[in-house]
Amino acid sequence: MEKAPSPVSLPEKTPPQDPPEASPKPYKKSFVTTLMEAATLRSPSFKEDTYFISHLKSSEKKGLQELKDKLMASVCPEGDCTMWGIPLLGGDEKADVILLKFLRARDFRVSDAFHMLEKCLAWRKEFKADNVTEEDLGFKELEGVVAYMHGYDREGHPVCYNAYGVFRDKDMYERIFGDEEKLKKFLRWRVQVLERGINLLHFKPGGINSIIQVTDLKDMPKRELRVASNQILSLFQDNYPEMVARKIFINVPWYFSVLYSMFSPFLTQRTKSKFVISREGNAAETLYKFIRPEDVPVQYGGLSRPNDLQNGPPKPASEFTVKGGEKVNIQIEGIEAGATITWDLVVGGWDLEYSAEFVPNAEGSYTIAVEKPRKMSPSEEAIHNSFTSREAGKMVLSVDNTASRRKKVAAYRYIVRKSALV
Repeated sequence: MEKAPSPVSLPEKTPPQDPPEASPKPYKKSFVTTLMEAATLRSPSFKEDTYFISHLKSSEKKGLQELKDKLMASVCPEGDCTMWGIPLLGGDEKADVILLKFLRARDFRVSDAFHMLEKCLAWRKEFKADNVTEEDLGFKELEGVVAYMHGYDREGHPVCYNAYGVFRDKDMYERIFGDEEKLKKFLRWRVQVLERGINLLHFKPGGINSIIQVTDLKDMPKRELRVASNQILSLFQDNYPEMVARKIFINVPWYFSVLYSMFSPFLTQRTKSKFVISREGNAAETLYKFIRPEDVPVQYGGLSRPNDLQNGPPKPASEFTVKGGEKVNIQIEGIEAGATITWDLVVGGWDLEYSAEFVPNAEGSYTIAVEKPRKMSPSEEAIHNSFTSREAGKMVLSVDNTASRRKKVAAYRYIVRKSALV
């Protein structure tokens, strides 16, 4: 029998035992700090475009029909052009979603949208993109590491994670990018990952019609990956218009923030609204704004482990914050004798003390230190542990942030299974 996760039952907030340190003197922000703060987007401001025909402007409706006419007149005279298994001229609302993506990518300039679509259809045929998802390209070591689909955001968009730090290893780099043929094979694999994500989309007005991209810039070898990065970017821009609802960059080095702040004035508000820039150490805090903790991978401060999704939808987690100078006790009560409790707990950027103890209900019984207090480093993943009680009582999970002034996001979940002998 399972007990569903509940909110923090009444966290005990223990004040620091020592007097708080004096506040630091005001300081003047450096030029770099100011630019970095300016470059950080903290709120989910992007609003996805509508694909309801009734919501389009008259000029947009006209552009959509003109694009269909151009397709029928030249590229698809038999009306047999398809993309992602959807006939583009079948009068289907799914086809309208695809065509509108090409039109929006070219600001409803019909001629430009048509040429983009024409080239994309030719590329998909030559590349054999429709069959790429079923191919075994031999990149098992990169799956779940370099580029992979994992879970959904809070609005239901599939999420694609990208991390290229492993290519700092020269042997790995040579194995994957050592010559032109290897690079082509990698690009095909990268397209395969994206195509699998696109297969999760609805292509329907009011549905989920784009994905979320999360790119981890930690340890990314910029110079070595320049050729591959440029080719990936070019392929995606030319052949997958308006497929990304939001681009989240995490573990961003300071110079990237500075560069972004310098070129951001030249970007449209529409483009900037899709970008989220998060400095190193803020991954969990940033990702939680858009993705629930149970869907965020453990390496980014979430609760999701690689094999979790094989067991069906993730079990919901309860979210809370730990303020600076605060100790929070999560009390899980009502645990019966012989029951087993399993819990997951994480604090973004840890750097605090964690412990777990079982407190029996009976007077005279001793509290059991299930996990002794220990300092959690910033890089540690979520706690996952179990305990079987011999008597009725409660579990107390403690996170002690009294040595820090920084507020941190956190999440936990638990399951209680009663003894089969009861």
